[in-house]
Amino acid sequence: MRFILSFFAFILLTLQSFSQEKIYQNELGFRSDNDAYLGTKQDRYYTNGLFIHFRRAIENKNDSTTKKIWSLNLGHEMYNARSGQITEIENVDRPFASYLYAGGSLQWLKPNENILKLAIQMGTIGPAALGKEVQTVLHDFVGFYDISGWQYQVNDEFGVNLKLNLQYFLFRNKNKNLDFSLPINVSLGNTFTGLDAGILFRTGSINPFYHSVATQSNIATKVQTGLKKQEFYFFLKPALTYVAYNATIQGGLFVKDKGPVTYKPIPFVFSQQIGASYANKRFTVDLSVIFKSKELASATKSEQYGSVAFYYRF
Repeated sequence: MRFILSFFAFILLTLQSFSQEKIYQNELGFRSDNDAYLGTKQDRYYTNGLFIHFRRAIENKNDSTTKKIWSLNLGHEMYNARSGQITEIENVDRPFASYLYAGGSLQWLKPNENILKLAIQMGTIGPAALGKEVQTVLHDFVGFYDISGWQYQVNDEFGVNLKLNLQYFLFRNKNKNLDFSLPINVSLGNTFTGLDAGILFRTGSINPFYHSVATQSNIATKVQTGLKKQEFYFFLKPALTYVAYNATIQGGLFVKDKGPVTYKPIPFVFSQQIGASYANKRFTVDLSVIFKSKELASATKSEQYGSVAFYYRF
């Protein structure tokens, strides 16, 4: 009789372990930005970006915080003039520049859905950031034109940049399929210094901001209740940016010889991001298009580019 009871207890425990919801604590993935994604055959201004992220949810003993996430990341941004094929210096309406960095961040996600994130980046602009080499490889790979103009890029400067990201939850309707939030980002460093704020509008199948694509917070250390198994929503994010310093336009803050061509940026830049996001237990896919007003008065046109992100949780 004792054997039979033990056997049934073992079966019940086994079934319970299979029925428990799987938790994924880690996430690895990338985001790719490129103006070629829009199919307009343009190759100007912010023309390419690649960002690799590893995130991990960590044990949280603070009752006032739903979740904490730290992350490590590598990034590369690349900027052209109005074309990637410039032969004369007078045609450089925006300095050629690239920014290569490594960084880390810590994010606190609150039960009231307000979010705080602190980040640090260390990297370089100038030839050491390998913009010419990266663009040459990309153009050779896809069969684009031969590039020219990187002889006019900004000079090298090592940079340290701090970032503060805040996201305030504003409103969600009774059906929980539409909400608004206020994202605010502050940058302070010798590469980028500025402030931007906007409104994030989401509609569709949405989760709270402490477990959502919108805040890159789909990982956890324990089971969270009241969540949808899948997110799929459309979003709109208009924003206004105040530019105090941009070394990819002005050259390095602390170097005397900033480069053969530099400009003063327009202090206020408006942007509009439109996209769609999907996430299940293991994967995230995020697609968007970004439109921006001119960053400097010398630019012949405004800019726009596409962004694609993919993340895997384990």
